[in-house]
Amino acid sequence: MGKVLSVTEAVNVLLKGQIVGLPTETVYGLGADATNEAAIAEVFKAKNRPSFDPLIVHVPTLDAVKEIAELSEAAEQLFLAFSPGPLTVVLPKKNTIPDLVTSGHATVAVRIPAHPVMLEVLQSSGLYIAAPSANPFGFASPTTAQHVLDQLGSIISGVVDGGPCSVGIESTIVDMSSNIPKVLRLGGMALEQLERVLGGITTELSSSNPSAPGMLTSHYNPGTPLELFDDRDALLTALKSNSNPNGIGILYWGETIAHGSSFNLSELKSDSEAACNLFKGLRLLGRAPVTNIYVHLLPEYGLGRAVNDRLQRAANK
Repeated sequence: MGKVLSVTEAVNVLLKGQIVGLPTETVYGLGADATNEAAIAEVFKAKNRPSFDPLIVHVPTLDAVKEIAELSEAAEQLFLAFSPGPLTVVLPKKNTIPDLVTSGHATVAVRIPAHPVMLEVLQSSGLYIAAPSANPFGFASPTTAQHVLDQLGSIISGVVDGGPCSVGIESTIVDMSSNIPKVLRLGGMALEQLERVLGGITTELSSSNPSAPGMLTSHYNPGTPLELFDDRDALLTALKSNSNPNGIGILYWGETIAHGSSFNLSELKSDSEAACNLFKGLRLLGRAPVTNIYVHLLPEYGLGRAVNDRLQRAANK
């Protein structure tokens, strides 16, 4: 049965080729030695994750990035500008990382996390750590240690409790394996920030054969159907006209709405606060006695884009 582990205990678990829940600033990850194929296979098994969906490898330093991937000058500048932080970069991989991690792609997704506990685990273990979100595949990501124990506690050794995740959504993924930077997943690093370093960038956010995580069209399922609204008034009108409004949950932002099953992502209309609260809100409403969740989407700027991207995928069946 999974339990809360110390950093030393978690490092020992990893060095034995086992898997463990680990905190990052984005979401909690299910960590394994990225060079140990048996351990990586356990990650896919524990999550019920399809083998065609690649994993992100976490490393402590830029020098460690260079040990597992080919780093162009432009990619190095991106790391220097935004790492450690919620940014993952896809690069041509070296043979250090097995194909199972990358789902057979010639590229590897690499990140330098900002969470001090995760960095301590990386530095103490000396490992490259593959760590997708620590939850069953396709469901809302965990942002606390308890979320991990609730969903995976019966099948993993445990989790290191690093507190609630400060960013609360997964990293932004940028493909730098060619001469044209391409965003593959919206996340905790806003596009506006990336554009200041890279200039114009393209996006390719969905694929049935993903070269990075988070590209499948259906994902982040809270267990209850979502209905999305661009307009707050339209949401309230739909709620009022529903024959059983008490059977509807609402996920929204801005001025408080008096309703039984509801969650306000950010009363202050902060995109970063909304991102941080997203999976908490989805989990709470997913457990509420409601048949549907009405969602007021955020404005399409900053982290609002990443929040909306996850909500749209969560709404897809």
